[in-house]
Amino acid sequence: MKERCDWARNELAIHYHDTEWGVPLHDDRGLFEFLILEGAQAGLSWDTILRKRESYREAFDGFDPARVARFTPARCDKLLMNEGIVRNRLKIASAVRNARAFLAVQKEFGTFDNYIWSFVGG
Repeated sequence: MKERCDWARNELAIHYHDTEWGVPLHDDRGLFEFLILEGAQAGLSWDTILRKRESYREAFDGFDPARVARFTPARCDKLLMNEGIVRNRLKIASAVRNARAFLAVQKEFGTFDNYIWSFVGG
């Protein structure tokens, strides 16, 4: 039987624990996804975000940072009506700002992966 952390108690959490948690990730789109999801999670449980993950994927254009960076105020207002995500104006706005910062990091370092993993030697 696989050892698991105590927090992995339901099907979604178990799958996340066994396939993603603690697994090095070197894909910019995947890293951007986690940046968005972790920002949404602030003050909430990770289970809440895991349950909403597919809605986030749809709402945030497949976690494409270039597309999210171009979200307009009207698009953000529309997201506030989306019951599938955390409907918090500041969290949505931060996702758009983070997408713009993410693109700036990519431009400077080639990839976000190069930047983030440089802190631990790759």
